[in-house]
Amino acid sequence: DVQLQASGGGLVQAGGSVRLSCVGSVTSGYPFDDHVIAWFRQAPGKEREGVSCTSASDYTTQYPDSVKGRFTVSTDYSKDTVYLQMNSLKPEDTAVYYCAGLKVRGPGFVCGADEYEYWGQGTVVTVSS
Repeated sequence: DVQLQASGGGLVQAGGSVRLSCVGSVTSGYPFDDHVIAWFRQAPGKEREGVSCTSASDYTTQYPDSVKGRFTVSTDYSKDTVYLQMNSLKPEDTAVYYCAGLKVRGPGFVCGADEYEYWGQGTVVTVSS
């Protein structure tokens, strides 16, 4: 099992940047790098939305059009940490951001939230206009 801890949220002005961190702690089973980590967000009154998901085949990352070109995922395996760098933030990026983990089952992308086994507690990002 993996415990995930998300952090780094806060209040930022539109156009600014924030970097979120998701630190994994393996409690049993497979090492952290046998998992893929995705980021999701949920804005007040809205459904949860995926903002990144990473292929288990080649570790490339997909982003929805709403964040493409502005958000970037990176991983530091020495620290079991996945980062979400968010640039050119907009008020509509305001949300609770969650990282989620999944033991790799096979090649390709897994982007549906229901597929993910482990969830961090969420960190709030508020973008002011």
